[in-house]
Amino acid sequence: MLKKFAMRILIMIGFVFLLAACGEASQEKVMKKLNNKIEEMKGYKVKAEMKMNTGEEAQTYMIDVWHKKKDFYRVALSHDKDEKGNQMILKNEDGVYVLTPSLNKSFKFQTEWPHNSSQPYLLQSLVEDIKKDPEAKFETSESHYIFHTKTNYQSNNNLPYQEIHIDKKSYTPTLVKVMDTDNKPLVEVQFSKFEMDPTFKEKDFVLEENMMTNHALADITASSDLSDDMFTFLFPDYTAGAELTEKKEVALDNGERLILTYKGNKNFTLVEERRDTIPALSSPQEVEGDIVNLGHTIGVLTSNSIEWFYQGVNYYLASDELTKEELIEIAQSVTGKEVK
Repeated sequence: MLKKFAMRILIMIGFVFLLAACGEASQEKVMKKLNNKIEEMKGYKVKAEMKMNTGEEAQTYMIDVWHKKKDFYRVALSHDKDEKGNQMILKNEDGVYVLTPSLNKSFKFQTEWPHNSSQPYLLQSLVEDIKKDPEAKFETSESHYIFHTKTNYQSNNNLPYQEIHIDKKSYTPTLVKVMDTDNKPLVEVQFSKFEMDPTFKEKDFVLEENMMTNHALADITASSDLSDDMFTFLFPDYTAGAELTEKKEVALDNGERLILTYKGNKNFTLVEERRDTIPALSSPQEVEGDIVNLGHTIGVLTSNSIEWFYQGVNYYLASDELTKEELIEIAQSVTGKEVK
């Protein structure tokens, strides 16, 4: 009797474990559902908050993503400490653009963005990173599927890992953590809304329309006056071992320019320029380079330079000796202040 009872108990326990195993989705099943979701959807709208801890001071963005299948994107980034620095990444049939509407400034790229690099706020990019990593790890929590994968930041090797949280019910991301080589989270994207198959207007991905969105000041004109603002020169905290050897201030007809020369094992020049009036809207400046997130702003990276805008100031960092990673690191560290 005892043996039969014990056998029944073992059978019941085995049956319970079998049911549990059958009920829990595998990595392959989750990936199949994610792929199907991407294939079947017509597009999406996303709202998220991105926290960057890549510099001396943490930075926070509000992100508004619009995607229309197959390859139209509109990523609006609003900075919590720089109202004038709101930017947008726009991709349509004509190319890829980085827009700074408040300064009437835009760049045009011939690039494979967003497919050439990891994008922590785009569903397709997250799924591609999982698929491309044969060593991706998979686990589950009560409400999420969690993937641990490598990233694909071609211009920045300082962020090699990421953790992706996928909601079990909606199969959409809720949290992405991007880590450094010590697995310390430096970038966190918290999703607050994910709307599938929304309705778009024809003008939603048109360059000229987006240059005058609500991310720009409503009363911007070619003669907008910025002269009431205090011009603050910023200096890099990281210099790749070089030292400041020359500081030259140049008065412009409608602004000021600062030229900083650094010399050492690797020399570089940093130019800062601030205009009192916003120039008239012009055609986008075409560049051969990459789009990089510096933490406090979006930058334009080429083989030997990086350009960005922050708090109404144009920054241009150039060197024939620095690597792309060093250009990015110096640009991210331009936070040391000297008030003029």
